[in-house]
Amino acid sequence: MAKFQRPGMRRRSHPRNYLYKNERIRAREVRCIGPDGKQIGIMPTAEAVKRAKMMGLDLVQISNKVQPSICQICDSGKYKYEQSKKHKDQKQATHKMKELKFRLTTEHHDYSIKLRHAEEFLYRGDRVKITIMFRGREREHKDIGLRHMQKMIVDLEHVGAPEIDPKFLGRNLTLMLVPLPKYKRKLKYNEIAEEEEKATAGNA
Repeated sequence: MAKFQRPGMRRRSHPRNYLYKNERIRAREVRCIGPDGKQIGIMPTAEAVKRAKMMGLDLVQISNKVQPSICQICDSGKYKYEQSKKHKDQKQATHKMKELKFRLTTEHHDYSIKLRHAEEFLYRGDRVKITIMFRGREREHKDIGLRHMQKMIVDLEHVGAPEIDPKFLGRNLTLMLVPLPKYKRKLKYNEIAEEEEKATAGNA
């Protein structure tokens, strides 16, 4: 007996990433793909579900944007995990990797400017690659380069953290900084820069 639905009541909707499988697939017929990825053909949904269960697997709807819907016989748990991982990888890929280059002789003013850039990049979620370039006899002072790197790690600890320890690659010393969780990130140098610019404009 069909359930009576009162006027004004809305049918419960599933979240966008809801996984339709087996008897929860609403289509009457589907284009079925086997567990090996090869197309089996169009068939009634009930028949496809029966075939999947005979294999000890599930019938999973992978696309309802075409008619008939495309479904695959697979392990639904594994499929859901792979889709979740794919979504996570795509989300991470939206963040860019920025690179900032320094010299051992970089002056304080230039260092401050690049420090603000690094803070801004990390604050918005980008990874930052820091490179200190050594030229000629500067390679004899790698310890100075390491001290500079440690200073930068401390100066940016409010927005990022090193992915691995600084390492030498040829003539360069490199460091990869990754952003902290969003709720932990805060601006420090860029706020100071904005205040200084306002003060300069006010005195002009």
